[in-house]
Amino acid sequence: MKFFSVDSPLYRFLSRVLDILKLNFLWILGSLPVFTIGASTTAAMSVALKLADDEEGYIAKSYFEAYKANFKQGVPMGLIFLVAWRQMCIRDRYAVYLDFQLFGAVKNNPVILLIIGMVSVFLVIIAMIYSFPLLARYENTVVRTIQNSMDISRKYFGKTLILVILVAAEVLIFQYNSTMIFLGILFGPGFIIYTVAAVSKRVFLQIERVNREGE
Repeated sequence: MKFFSVDSPLYRFLSRVLDILKLNFLWILGSLPVFTIGASTTAAMSVALKLADDEEGYIAKSYFEAYKANFKQGVPMGLIFLVAWRQMCIRDRYAVYLDFQLFGAVKNNPVILLIIGMVSVFLVIIAMIYSFPLLARYENTVVRTIQNSMDISRKYFGKTLILVILVAAEVLIFQYNSTMIFLGILFGPGFIIYTVAAVSKRVFLQIERVNREGE
């Protein structure tokens, strides 16, 4: 039946889901020593960038090649983000507590005090969100990669906002109930990486096109 042929939308969808399942397993495997999570994320992002363009290839082979190629820069990048995320979480938990105290103490209970912590988290996320796709696609230093991620987040704020909303929605969906948590373990990181890669690829192609036209 044509509905189940290799060219059918259903087949392509199921094939992509299987690719993401493989990618998720490889990401978990590569992240088991926690300090290698940056290298694993960069390698997974490299594969996801290819998947976003429907490029054929072997998932495992591409992953391990990218893992090896990006290990030296991926590890410090991951450690930077782990430390930044930990400090941000500690700070924001305290900030949210103070916001609630102020919310109860200040006359008319301004809601703005309750969202200060969330805004700071959002700003950190948009500054970091392109770092691993950039590291996977281009050769650059870790510091310069983070700076470029921040510049892209500001210049393409609309697309970045959509990306953050999509990722946040995926995180919430995979935490909805016990069944979704189980599916989140199987697919969650892979879907998030693929989402970031798909949006990032569009942004990168736009930047590359603008740069070519400006030459």
